[in-house]
Amino acid sequence: LSSPETSVSVSAHNAAVGLAKAPGSTGPWEKFCFGLDASALQERLFVSEENVDGFLGTVLCPSFCSQSALESQPLIEVLDVTEDRIQIRLK
Repeated sequence: LSSPETSVSVSAHNAAVGLAKAPGSTGPWEKFCFGLDASALQERLFVSEENVDGFLGTVLCPSFCSQSALESQPLIEVLDVTEDRIQIRLK
């Protein structure tokens, strides 16, 4: 993390933490963890093609699905992610 660009905003009903990668760090973040202390962390995934594919693969086709069922699953492509929208294409 790059501490000069990290920010915190707290209000009566919300808190936001802005994080920035250190200059030598590259690639997208896959997940983050949050919680009151290290023993009670919750994990959340960032929106990416890999995370969307993985999530839908577990939801749409549990472990007992056949290989042919897995091959017929739709291809999911994350096209755009902004603060106010996520655009995903299914093939």
